[in-house]
Amino acid sequence: MPIETILIIDDEESIRKSLKDILMDEGYEVATAASGREALDLLSEAQPALALLDIAMPDMDGIETLKRIKETRPEMQVIMITGHGTIDTAVQTTKMGAYDFLQKPLSLERVTLAVKNGLEEHRLRQENEALKRNIERRYEIVGESAAIVALKRQISLAGPTNGWVLIHGESGSGKELVARAIHRQSRRASGPFVEVNCAAIPQELIESELFGHEKGAFTGATGMKRGKFELANSGTIFLDEIADMSLATQAKVLRVLEGQEFQRVGGTRNLKTDVRVIAASNKDLNEEIGRGAFREDLFYRLNVVPLEVPPLRERKDDIPVLAEHFLREFAAEYGQRPKSLSPEAIDLFLRHPWKGNVRELRNLTERLVIMVPGPVIDASDVPPPVARQQTGRPQTGGCADQAMYTGYATLKEARAAFEKEYITRKLKENNGNVSKTADEIDVERSNLHRKIKALNIETD
Repeated sequence: MPIETILIIDDEESIRKSLKDILMDEGYEVATAASGREALDLLSEAQPALALLDIAMPDMDGIETLKRIKETRPEMQVIMITGHGTIDTAVQTTKMGAYDFLQKPLSLERVTLAVKNGLEEHRLRQENEALKRNIERRYEIVGESAAIVALKRQISLAGPTNGWVLIHGESGSGKELVARAIHRQSRRASGPFVEVNCAAIPQELIESELFGHEKGAFTGATGMKRGKFELANSGTIFLDEIADMSLATQAKVLRVLEGQEFQRVGGTRNLKTDVRVIAASNKDLNEEIGRGAFREDLFYRLNVVPLEVPPLRERKDDIPVLAEHFLREFAAEYGQRPKSLSPEAIDLFLRHPWKGNVRELRNLTERLVIMVPGPVIDASDVPPPVARQQTGRPQTGGCADQAMYTGYATLKEARAAFEKEYITRKLKENNGNVSKTADEIDVERSNLHRKIKALNIETD
């Protein structure tokens, strides 16, 4: 962990010196400033995580200095110091963003404890911001195709409103990403985002999940439980795969949407909720209505802003961009250097139909990051069905997957294909060094030379 810097701002030299000695003994880097203006000049140079700031200073007092610091470095913790503090001053500076308030004469224990707690708060805030950024990157809508540009524009228009949204798209196409993007751009962004996968919850439990239950409402209800609508209050609730709800549950959801109130299962009291509803389905809801599986009145209640998420096969321009994005993501997650795709591998990706959409692409890139040791992922590293040729016969080479050799007529052909792929990869790992490769795979060098010749393996 890097040594943190503390900035001491006080017009009294004796105070600056004593505080500096105390904090340096505690292992901190310390910078000092005799005035507010000097402190502001030091901010970019010293990059302090925390400041001890005297209120009573000439020229620019501590309150004005605090204001300027928070304008420049809002994440920085500031502890105010005064010899004649009042409750009003403490409240005022706290509202302006001060972390703590100390009175002179300063206690050694009080100063060190306040600094320790302030730095811990600073670290927690930094970690929280880093987590938020990571989450936002994970749920980022990646793509530059015309279809995705149009979708992002629709999100930017719908997001700031309070209108309810109905998203349609195939499984794995990114409906949740769209819902989260709408929430982030809404006035409810600081509120909760609560996701409900209606397809994954048994019908006998979904009402309890949505509305909560009271103690004793049914067998196993040993205590009160808050439902998703209650947890999403002041935020957004995302009802994913809403077409999988039973008609009875749809009727209860409709009542909640119309009245913004509900009762817990087994309860009698009406509870208010203020939520924005975003629903999604991979089914054609008009067809579901036609066969009596979805309520028409609920459809029209939800379908204020309809959005369509295009399948990956309709935006092939985004495939290389998405693959590169996922390769970077998983390389960082597994502590590896970023890998890249060869032109031949990209060509395989572009020819694949991606029935599982972005989810399938993401899973494949994670697999390749784990299984391919080198920095470049070649066509021979790509497993079936992506590596399958248009003729339906597997390519020779690829990951050591048994399934990729089932298209060969004989065991001899399959074995030869495997050996060629295996030896080629090992030679590549050893930069073409035959002796080193022979030692690594435990064969005689002369035997390896014969194999290379028989299998027509190119070597440098």
